[in-house]
Amino acid sequence: MMDYRAGQVIEVTTRDVAHGGWCVARPEDGPAVFVRHALPGETVLARLTEVTSRLARADAVEILKASPDRVQAPCPHAHPGGCGGCDWQHAALPAQRSLKAAVIRQQLKRLAGLDREVTVEALPGGEEPGGEEPGGEEAGARPAGGGLGWRTRVQFAVRRDGVAGLRAHRSHDVIDVGQCLIAHPAITDLGVTGRRWPGTSSVEILVAAGSGERAVVITPGGSRPGGRTQKPPGAPHVRGGSTPPVPPGPPGADSVLRRAGHSLTPLRGRSYLSQRAAGRDWRVGAGTFWQVHPGAADVLTEVVMAELAPEPGDVALDLYCGAGLFAGSLARAVGPGGTVIGVEADNAAVRDARHNLREWPWARVHKGDVAAVLGRGGQLGALPPARLVVADPPRAGLTREVIDYLGAADNGAARFAYVSCDPATMARDIGLLLGHGWTLGGLRAFDAFPMTHHVECVATLLAPATARPA
Repeated sequence: MMDYRAGQVIEVTTRDVAHGGWCVARPEDGPAVFVRHALPGETVLARLTEVTSRLARADAVEILKASPDRVQAPCPHAHPGGCGGCDWQHAALPAQRSLKAAVIRQQLKRLAGLDREVTVEALPGGEEPGGEEPGGEEAGARPAGGGLGWRTRVQFAVRRDGVAGLRAHRSHDVIDVGQCLIAHPAITDLGVTGRRWPGTSSVEILVAAGSGERAVVITPGGSRPGGRTQKPPGAPHVRGGSTPPVPPGPPGADSVLRRAGHSLTPLRGRSYLSQRAAGRDWRVGAGTFWQVHPGAADVLTEVVMAELAPEPGDVALDLYCGAGLFAGSLARAVGPGGTVIGVEADNAAVRDARHNLREWPWARVHKGDVAAVLGRGGQLGALPPARLVVADPPRAGLTREVIDYLGAADNGAARFAYVSCDPATMARDIGLLLGHGWTLGGLRAFDAFPMTHHVECVATLLAPATARPA
């Protein structure tokens, strides 16, 4: 077997796509090679970046035989050693969605034992412009087209010299990208990357696409990978532990906030944005989770409501409820004869959710860690049996306590809508629920993160008593 080493350049032909923006080559004389900047079926020269006893990682540095789905990446920084934010800029948009669908199918087969066809749908505004089809002799020479300008939240890391940029793949190196092409135009217009940010660790920009409001979150100081704050070169010593001054935010921002740990302090303007979704406005704090694609919140809410099919008088549970988007939509549907309970651990999100749900007194928010609330030793008695459950957890997926709660028949759960941004943890959790007798009903996937490997899914699971064939 060949003795691979980092820095070595090898010729490989990729076969499959893998979760995380990789393509897999399986040479006869070495371990599997996970290659970035390639597409399935391509023959490439790949420079090895990491070698372990089980696998190697590499970057495609030269394309010897291109896929017909290959296009010219619109961003000049989307290449080996460049910005690590986008995985698939070199693939046409329809091909990107096919790759993501393949990953979802892989994970469902591997982790849940399900063989299921999946289609990744475009969100509003995400279609290929002009209806052009990829392929042909000129495929590598033309720009990728759509899939740009959608991201409404971007965090720029700041180098020691004050330049704001984005990090390289699997690295702490900050790349001076100038303009991020997937950032929403309202973010680009603030010109964050065109100025210096001395004494700053990061600058995060948020825009509410509906209202046009923009907020800037500034984190002072610098930090090493271990998280310890370090003083920028040339910065004066501050006696008495006083806080160093924060650079003024861009003049076009409606709000400027300072981040210290998990807390945000408004320096100018208010601490929240007004987001529009599901036919109404929602107060969402600058630190509270909200979908970053302008079309995602509307579409996901519509799908969740259609799959759960709430009826007047229903009891519904919204786990990891954030600002209360799903809880509010459920509250309108179940009416005053029903009950909706959101569970959320983040203090700011709880405040937002309680504000957003105030017109529905039959909807309330339980502050606490979801695992602690649902755990056997937790506060299970605080939750009434709920026929409908929705969860939109972090990328780590559902906790064991959520699985146990749904698996306990006396909790009354009959339909569960699982909103997930990670196919691997979603498939793992679906497999665990199948072990409790649940059945996978609907599964829809959406391209909420064009140009990247990320994808948003809504899986609908049915309890044993209500299950129908998948």
